Amino acid sequence: MDALDQKLNSAFDGKVVRKDLLHRIKKGTNVPTFVLEFLLAKYCASNDPDEIQAGMEAVLATLQENYVRPNEANAAQSRVARLGKHRFIDKVHVRYVEKEKRHWAALENFDSQRIAINERFYKDIDRILEGGIWAEVTLSHNDVEEDDFAFYVEELRPIQLSKFDFDRYCQGRNEFSRDEWIDAILRSVGLEPTKLSKRVKLHFIARLAPLAEPNFNFIELGPRGTGKSYFFSEFSPYSTLVSGGQATKAALFYNNARRKVGLIGFWDTVAFDEVAGIRVRDPDAIQIMKDFMANGRFSRGVEVIADASLAFVGNIDLSVDQVVNSTVYDLFQPLPPEFDLAVMDRFACYLPGWEMPKNSSEFLTNNFGFITDYLAEAFHYLFNHSNRYEEVTKRIRLGSQVEGRDEKSIKKTICGFLKILHPVGTPSNEEFDEYVEYAVEGRRRIKEQMNKRKPDDEFARINLSFFRADGNEAIVWCPESRTAAATQQPSRRILQMDQQSNVRETLRQRAEKPASSSIAAVEPAAELAERHFTIFYGDTGYSYDSVLGDYLANAKEMVVEDPYVRLTHQVNNFVRLCETAVRRGTIKKISLVTSFEDEEQRRDVEAKLADLAQSLLEFDVVMDWKIKGALQDREIRFDNGWVVKIGRGLDIYQKPQSWFELGASDLNLRKCLETKVDVFRVKSSTGN
Repeated sequence: MDALDQKLNSAFDGKVVRKDLLHRIKKGTNVPTFVLEFLLAKYCASNDPDEIQAGMEAVLATLQENYVRPNEANAAQSRVARLGKHRFIDKVHVRYVEKEKRHWAALENFDSQRIAINERFYKDIDRILEGGIWAEVTLSHNDVEEDDFAFYVEELRPIQLSKFDFDRYCQGRNEFSRDEWIDAILRSVGLEPTKLSKRVKLHFIARLAPLAEPNFNFIELGPRGTGKSYFFSEFSPYSTLVSGGQATKAALFYNNARRKVGLIGFWDTVAFDEVAGIRVRDPDAIQIMKDFMANGRFSRGVEVIADASLAFVGNIDLSVDQVVNSTVYDLFQPLPPEFDLAVMDRFACYLPGWEMPKNSSEFLTNNFGFITDYLAEAFHYLFNHSNRYEEVTKRIRLGSQVEGRDEKSIKKTICGFLKILHPVGTPSNEEFDEYVEYAVEGRRRIKEQMNKRKPDDEFARINLSFFRADGNEAIVWCPESRTAAATQQPSRRILQMDQQSNVRETLRQRAEKPASSSIAAVEPAAELAERHFTIFYGDTGYSYDSVLGDYLANAKEMVVEDPYVRLTHQVNNFVRLCETAVRRGTIKKISLVTSFEDEEQRRDVEAKLADLAQSLLEFDVVMDWKIKGALQDREIRFDNGWVVKIGRGLDIYQKPQSWFELGASDLNLRKCLETKVDVFRVKSSTGN
């Protein structure tokens, strides 16, 4: 252990864990970080190599015995029926069924929607009713034939701290200098701070700010593979990551039919992944979002007040250097058209994602860091019980070009830094000036890009400044655009009436023309891009067509590898995929590679596949299938080079509660199970 490790173990005994152990297990399993660290803290709380090795084996054995994988649901149900009861590690959801006037539990990977549960397990846990929680749960088999359920919850233990001592946390913080504390936090998220510059360290702290500061509107755009989504999907159980297609006003804000507040009422942070893919079906959703981003409240027949921070993360495909020197493009280019200037003006901080290092083992730490859940609890406490705004207001002096929304945004960013780095006490003048400078830069980046878009001078006051502790005024610049005349003094374009709502029409028209000298350096990216996202439990809006339909363009052959095309609903899923391929109009051959448990199952499924193959011939599509004994991979390959990997294969949908409800026929309206989706391109064409 180095000096920081020794300090952490001394000041926070039992609250830290070796992060290299997490990396070793994480690479081999798709289990959330805080679940793995819960097990590591339970079995590997030692520095003795032999005890650690034994603990690692215990963790792996626990996962093998208790963690349910999506393809093992039937075996898990059989085990409970055979043994009478069994303990699982899974995500638990509880829903109230109005017609039956009772609650039912569901385990995400156990594949049962009617698990009886006593009120004592959910009455004090709001999040189990909205989004679900990970837990150790003991399921027992119900042998009473008259009951309409086979399983019930005998015991449930949430995988998170039952009690958090904030005073003890602050006492431990006082043992560290500011820079040591930054390094401790970075190691807690798995990074080695000695490999990072001071500026990049502050970027990572800024990523965490939405978890500690309420109503903080944050955006980060940058290259793929820099861990933008990780901080909001796995670091904290109080944060939820929403795919772009789920940006509905009922899901996010308020459901008038059910009279229930949406996600913003139950999570500290609601993050939007792949923000470029946000589809806004209802214009009212954007207006409600604007109201909420502005003051943390909105009205939908009732007045709703909530504290959730909104974070937007996405990819930017153009060269940043070319964008800032372009008279046409700006750094908000990936945002959907519905995100107008009013939405952009509500962002408090734009983190320059292009400065973040790519995910690599080079930057992973082998040292100690806080148990993720412990640090997440600290941020959750600060989110709800700490307000540093007045303190910042009394201490800060801003320049004359800082306007109303600029001032609020800057102060909110500083509050986030203070809560994370100084949960108790105050920073030195030098440290406070660092936070102010970072916050002003994050706001200036937003204002510069709005100024490029606006045809008048509404946002022209971009030279934001502040007064340092020594009394000198400092104008803050964004490094990427400081010398870019196209950004600092943008030309004012006179827009036609039909273009005023969307500059993107101009971009589209220019992109369709042969490259000219003025824009040749910043040609837009290819229309089809790689995608890496998560479909969360209960999400809707995902059909096979919406997930992979666009990637069928010009493909003649499709190869589907999925070991679980066995049961009737799984074969139906394969039929729907084939329908998607036929609708797109270019596929001429479909090949299925799958496996079966026994000969009887094989004969049954092959009869169904034969019917499907015959019907495909009517559309001039040839279909064949192969059987492999130990097939594990799940992927769909097209001969145009695109590959789609879905963690669950084709089996991504929940079974409807009734075949007469919405979603029974239209997969876009069907609720999904949780799974990861990766769409990427390979150089060589696909074959069998």
